[in-house]
Amino acid sequence: MEDHTATRASARPAPALRRYVGSYVGFDLRGFPAGVHCGPPGRVLTAVISLSGPLEVAAGVDDGSPVTRFDSVAGGLMRRSVAIHHDGRQEGVLVSLTPLGARAVYGMPAAGLAHRLVPLDELLGDLGVELVDRLRAARTWAARFAALDELLLRAVGRGGDPVSRVRPEVAEAWRRLLAARGRVQVGGVAAELGWSRRYLTERFRGEVGLSPKTFARVLRFEHAHELATLHDPLPWADVATVSGYADQAHLVRDWSEFTGRSPTAWRRGEVLLGTG
Repeated sequence: MEDHTATRASARPAPALRRYVGSYVGFDLRGFPAGVHCGPPGRVLTAVISLSGPLEVAAGVDDGSPVTRFDSVAGGLMRRSVAIHHDGRQEGVLVSLTPLGARAVYGMPAAGLAHRLVPLDELLGDLGVELVDRLRAARTWAARFAALDELLLRAVGRGGDPVSRVRPEVAEAWRRLLAARGRVQVGGVAAELGWSRRYLTERFRGEVGLSPKTFARVLRFEHAHELATLHDPLPWADVATVSGYADQAHLVRDWSEFTGRSPTAWRRGEVLLGTG
């Protein structure tokens, strides 16, 4: 058995940030076999600040996407996994942002980052450089999370009120899709909001970067992925049923589309599974 260690720490952001930033997660993984981790699509935009060597990331798995090196990277909502190449060592901090958080922290709608990986300092400028330096200089997770609070509050303070620039119908559609974990009819949501399905799709994609239908599929896959990464995972047929797929074949099709691998190949290749 490999001699490896996995350390994880998490924190909620300061109250003033919580409508924009969902969580902070610190991780320190050492001694694992080298491999390629599938960073799955989900409901949040992510930013990762490496505390060790550069991150080597591609915007797709096993599809020929070029691998780019980042000291810190921000990504938008995706409809496929990113490939994180590692040598068995990963240390860093992951920040999860809501789509509204893209406007508040980066000063742009989430749609501007959809399907993209961007250096964090390209979005935050000098504040991004300071953020990386502060996190690497800190010696405890608590100190790193405190630095994140301070610097992200400064980033939010540079712009106006992001809420006023988002149509309330789009925000409500987002909430309903989240609450149902994607198991809702987009046409029904549009009708309840007083919009046509086409108009909701256009406005939702313009703000978020994905159509409501695609986002619903991502949410359903996200639920399945959570179940599949449990320490004692369910059989694949049960994962499909619980997360709202018609059957296991339907799950396999979506899993292959979103990760570039079949569920079985994904589980076999994920050497970081079970690290939390």
